Amino acid sequence: MYKALYLSPMVPSYNIRETLNFFVALFNFKVARDEGSYVIIYKDNHLIHILEAGTYIGEMEFYLEVDAIDSLWETVKDKMGGTKVRPPFDREYGMREFHVIIPHTKTLMFVGQAIKQQGN
Repeated sequence: MYKALYLSPMVPSYNIRETLNFFVALFNFKVARDEGSYVIIYKDNHLIHILEAGTYIGEMEFYLEVDAIDSLWETVKDKMGGTKVRPPFDREYGMREFHVIIPHTKTLMFVGQAIKQQGN
C-alpha cells in the first residue's frame, strides 16, 4: 500500500505576486519554487501551489504526493470505470504523476511522486 506524504491545495490567482505576498507577509510561508506563473510555498510540512487563474477560477485542484505511485496506480486503475483519468507519466519537473477528474465535481486531482535520480 502507499503512504500519502502531502495533500496540497492549488489556488488559482488573478495576481500571483499579491497572493504570494499575502501568505509570506501574514503567515510566514517561504517560497519553495517560483516560475512566475506558478509558485509553490511552504510552512512546516504544508504546501500551497499558486497558479494563474485564467479559465480555472471556479474549479478546484489539489496535489496528493505519495511514496509509491506505481503500486497505487496498479491498485486503482481497474476501479476507475467511467472516470476521466490520465495514466502515470513523467513530468519535466521531476515528478511522476497521474491525473483524475473527481466524479460529479469540477475537481482535478494530481497524484504524484518525486522521480528518484540515479545514485539516490
